[in-house]
Amino acid sequence: MNSPKEAIILCGGLGTRLRSVISDVPKPMAPIKNKPFLAFVLEYLKKQNISRVVLAVSYKYEIIQKYFENSYLGMQILYSIEREPLGTGGAILEALNLINSDNCYILNGDTFFDANLSYLNLKDGKICVALKHMVNFDRYGSVDIDKDGNIITFNEKKFISDGLINGGIYLISKDIFTPYKVNGKFSFEEFFQVNFLSLRAKACVFDDYFIDIGIPQDYQMFIDIN
Repeated sequence: MNSPKEAIILCGGLGTRLRSVISDVPKPMAPIKNKPFLAFVLEYLKKQNISRVVLAVSYKYEIIQKYFENSYLGMQILYSIEREPLGTGGAILEALNLINSDNCYILNGDTFFDANLSYLNLKDGKICVALKHMVNFDRYGSVDIDKDGNIITFNEKKFISDGLINGGIYLISKDIFTPYKVNGKFSFEEFFQVNFLSLRAKACVFDDYFIDIGIPQDYQMFIDIN
């Protein structure tokens, strides 16, 4: 299967945990010196040969639209605008209306994970997720996989000395929601954890650079290295 050229970036979060350091822009527009965090995510997608990006936007979306307009680095930029909060699942469901391919990538607008997208492969399933290998963590739940990359368990948040976390990058089939009764507002993460067996969910493990700017100290860390 050829790698898709389309991606959806979830940009609708309110960024409540970052309010102490940024209060007037959506979280993906958090300034990193002279440009927004979202620009780094888009630069990454450009290097991954993505040509068309749907930004799923909500809170203060006009700021995002004004900055990126309809193209960035030669990639076409489209906007799926939530008029009311839909959750990550509802946002993806809505944004898929703007996707032309059978498959596309999903990313978060507040995380940067330098994984090679071409390694994600659906094979006979509906979703493949990029996992990040981490040590000594308690901020994230962990994921267990078998030797063939099939997901077998999602674990609650607790301290783990060595494990895998969901890196927030997915390759999904456009018809991923078709057999399920999903309403307009739902969490994609919960949908994934409840239905991973029937979705025949696969995973790829990466050791590449990963950061989630959702908390002030990690936001500052990303500023410091850029």
